Formats: sequence, C-alpha cells, structure tokens
Amino acid sequence: ELMRTHWDDYDYFFMHHKETDRAGHDGERDAKVAAIEEVDAVIPQILDLQPDVLVVTGDHSSPTQLFAHSWHPVPTIVWGPHVGRDDVTTFGERAATRGLLGQMPSMYLMRLMLAAAGKLEKYGA
Repeated sequence: ELMRTHWDDYDYFFMHHKETDRAGHDGERDAKVAAIEEVDAVIPQILDLQPDVLVVTGDHSSPTQLFAHSWHPVPTIVWGPHVGRDDVTTFGERAATRGLLGQMPSMYLMRLMLAAAGKLEKYGA
C-alpha cells in the first residue's frame, strides 16, 4: 500500500520482509514457507504498478536446518521488460543456479538493476 501511495514520489523502493529471516533463525520451516508465500501474494500488486524492474532476493541465506545465517547462495530474480529470459520456471536455491545470473557477488546486483531499468548510459564501460 505504501508503494502504491508514494509510487510517483521515488525512483525505487526497497521492501524488507524480516519474517523469512526470523523463521530461519528459529528453525521454523513452516513459518518460513508462510513468510515467503506472504511476499508471493503481493507481487501481482507490485507488478500492477508497472515497475521498470523488480528484484526479489534476500540479504543472506538462513536455512531452517542451521538456525543461523549461512554461506549458501541466495536466489535472486531480476524481472523487467528489458531483462533477458532463461528457462528457469521456479524460484529457489537450486533453480537459481541454472538461471542467467548464475552465481555472483551481490555487490554487482545494483548495476544489473539500473541497467535493466534503463538508467545507465552504458553498461560495463
């Protein structure tokens, strides 16, 4: 709702959904699944706002089996009209390794987001 209300006031929005991380720390798999499904439910509303680019990712991995942060790769999807497509149809740790992004340090993610949104004059120059 905040995004919809302030859509024309900002260049980008950052939404942090802490419940997924909290459930990972608590080792609560069902709670983590429910938290992810909460995010899934609002994505169509965000897409209705017609963003130039939408990125879904996490700031770190926190698997419920470990009750803590871990070294595992974090799945990331970059979506938009100018983003390349691959054959991956699901969103998760294993599926993400088969996507066009592959595995990369997250420090490069902002550049990809800006390029996908058409905000860079040149990419990689």
